[in-house]
Amino acid sequence: MCQDTQHVIEPETHDDSDSVITSDALSSTASLTASILEYRTIHGRTFHSQRGPGNAEYWAPNDDQHNTSMDIQHHVWTLLLDDKLHLAPLPEQVGKVLDVGTGTGIWAIDFADEHPEATVIGVDLSPTQPDWVPPNCKFEIDDVSLRWTWPENEFDFVYLRTMFGSFKDWQHVFDEAYRVCKPGGYIEDFEASADLRSDDGTVTRDNGTALGQWGKLFHEAGWKTGRSMAIFEEDTQIQCMKQAGFVDIVVKDIKCPLGQWPKDRRQKEIGSYDQAAVEEGLEGYVVYMFTDILGWPMDEVQVYLAKVRKELRDRRHHTYFWTRTVYGRKPTEEETPSQ
Repeated sequence: MCQDTQHVIEPETHDDSDSVITSDALSSTASLTASILEYRTIHGRTFHSQRGPGNAEYWAPNDDQHNTSMDIQHHVWTLLLDDKLHLAPLPEQVGKVLDVGTGTGIWAIDFADEHPEATVIGVDLSPTQPDWVPPNCKFEIDDVSLRWTWPENEFDFVYLRTMFGSFKDWQHVFDEAYRVCKPGGYIEDFEASADLRSDDGTVTRDNGTALGQWGKLFHEAGWKTGRSMAIFEEDTQIQCMKQAGFVDIVVKDIKCPLGQWPKDRRQKEIGSYDQAAVEEGLEGYVVYMFTDILGWPMDEVQVYLAKVRKELRDRRHHTYFWTRTVYGRKPTEEETPSQ
């Protein structure tokens, strides 16, 4: 296994930053059955219906405001990977691609545009993808925590991104990905840590900052739901990928700045977009987890979020979090021992 880790981001020492950057949303509702569209509402935000596939629960909203945040975040992740949609060494001509947990569908759409020869399928619990998509891209509604509906050896590339908090059984997801991946095909999973940190002590769990408490609260809520938020900390991607049978596993850890504090212009751009995404999605991130799971009253949630917003805009807080991309290959038939 190969592991690559990024180190220090240098903070800026004076104020000459660009303003926070925003982005347009790419979200509309596909026409599906009433049972799927019957969303649950929590404090004015809509969430996936428990009447949908598998009666699954998901911790984040599926409304337009959250979808806007997700689309901005997509740009952050792409910038973080040097303007790439993936790191797995795919061939120039890609056959069939599965985007697991496609969300607004923006990654699947971008990949389909980059690879007009490929067939791209995005799957999610909620129909929040646009109607107008490339002809080689389509979306399906399903619960991937159940047995997947696709046959064995179907896809050349299986992609997952920021699925933390989604599954009680991560091994099942990677086992199913292995089953539907073609021999010689690739899987890739990009995840982000919920722990917000700094290298200079301006953000820690123990220094009283609201940002420093963010990860602790999310981990606590994840443990209570049985859907871990600590995918990075627990090395879940690596362990499950190995256990499923994938080989040639490569791990790349990258720090993602949050806010406009970095000195380096590229890092400042990433941090600015990241701040825009987080501020847009802030209430949606916590409303279910903090009220229904942790038992906070909504007025207490709003006080906490006000502190988070204030600290996000204070460049004395040199906040970042870790991201981890892990990809691996399914062995060819020649490499697989006969049963």
